[in-house]
Amino acid sequence: MLTIWDIIKAPVITEKAINLKEKTADTRQVLTLEVDARANKIQIKEAVQKIFKVEVAAVRTAHYAGKTVRRGRLVGKKSDWKKAYVTLKPGQTVGEFGEAV
Repeated sequence: MLTIWDIIKAPVITEKAINLKEKTADTRQVLTLEVDARANKIQIKEAVQKIFKVEVAAVRTAHYAGKTVRRGRLVGKKSDWKKAYVTLKPGQTVGEFGEAV
């Protein structure tokens, strides 16, 4: 059984994620999070609502295959992972380090 702390692993901090978070055109904020691959949209929504104390409008998810890596002659593979785009309801915001504003 996954707890809310197992579902959300880390925020994704990329240029695209920061632009989505700071976009003010439609007054909806989008959080980009790395989540557990076994979690579904309902579990992700509940975890974000409980942790950040905000209302969630929608959740979109994407699966990513791990990349092949080489260390000299040895070949390995990074883990597969899952990303969630969480859209908050209008007027709901989350600060820089996760504190609800």
